[in-house]
Amino acid sequence: MEIDRKMQDEITDLNDRRVTPEEVSLPTQSVRARRRRPENGWRPWTRDLVISVLVSVFIILFLYQPVRVEGTSMLPQLQDQDRLFINKFAYRIGEIHRGDIVVFRYPHDETKSYIKRVIALPGDDLRIDHGVVYVNGKQLKERYVPVLYRDDRSQPEMVLPEGEYFVMGDHRSISSDSRDFGPVARDLIYGRAAFVYWPMDQAGVVH
Repeated sequence: MEIDRKMQDEITDLNDRRVTPEEVSLPTQSVRARRRRPENGWRPWTRDLVISVLVSVFIILFLYQPVRVEGTSMLPQLQDQDRLFINKFAYRIGEIHRGDIVVFRYPHDETKSYIKRVIALPGDDLRIDHGVVYVNGKQLKERYVPVLYRDDRSQPEMVLPEGEYFVMGDHRSISSDSRDFGPVARDLIYGRAAFVYWPMDQAGVVH
């Protein structure tokens, strides 16, 4: 199946250019102020500003990463061009859960990243019957998929291999996902969608 005919939700890393402490601009003090400053050369507010900037840079670089959504296969939860933070630390200490919206490297081209929802976990028995998803013999309640976005595609019954996850877009009728490219290996998943910060009217926690 030619999956490039379908919508893929790629994400673009907005953190390509990293801010370093040397790029932080500090107010220039007057000659009189410099004469009065403490011997260590730091005023309390200057020190607090530098510490705040360093902490913010650390959080962005090592805990959260800003990305941009490109595509519409995660509607209505995520829209095209939404800016959001992904939590890069979540799965280093925690488990991936069914229902998580995750960011992963595309299995057939790891230079690209996609964002989808986890539908089934390793060891789960999965089948899709005309758009209705069954996991371990029970119908999956998918309130995040509006009726308008459903489709009637089917998926033969399968058991998810160890270390692999079945992911799908919420906009089922246009999403190319694990139904096309197969389950996603654990080591390709590197973040969980956490918070939309732009546009402001869409800002909020990602569910």
